[in-house]
Amino acid sequence: MEQLVCVIAKALVDHPEDVRVNVVEKEQLVIFELSVHPDDVGKVIGKQGRIAKALRTVVTSAAVKLDKRVTVDIMS
Repeated sequence: MEQLVCVIAKALVDHPEDVRVNVVEKEQLVIFELSVHPDDVGKVIGKQGRIAKALRTVVTSAAVKLDKRVTVDIMS
């Protein structure tokens, strides 16, 4: 799952070497903290948050097998 977030984010940004994904696991929640280069934050979020919402939808759909709630936080 972490690789999925990383691959999608690297495809969107101009500085793929600066993409980092930190995983925080709690009881029934997994949080993927995505950090990118400051110039690329807007590209990951997209206009009106559309790209961020699509990224969260893909990750949530892929996480159905985990039986946990999954969120993606974009760190600046």
